[in-house]
Amino acid sequence: MDRDTLQKLEQLNQLSLTVQEQDDVLAFFAAREADWEALVEIDTEQVERMVHVQPLVNVLRDDVASQPFSREDLLAQAPESMDGYWQVPQVL
Repeated sequence: MDRDTLQKLEQLNQLSLTVQEQDDVLAFFAAREADWEALVEIDTEQVERMVHVQPLVNVLRDDVASQPFSREDLLAQAPESMDGYWQVPQVL
């Protein structure tokens, strides 16, 4: 990244960086570019592709349908009920 590109990005994002902050950002991206160039030189032709570094394991319980409360217990807690359903005030 060069200083002109950084200044365009500042305008697009409505930022106002000091000269020192601009130098820090440019140094950061120069270091990342050097890292990228080092990675590109590595031969990965024989390396198997992967999505995750570590295997994913589902640590959650199995999703099993259950009925923890009976209909009668729930209706007993309702302020009013009609025909087996909670009855609520009409909302306009």
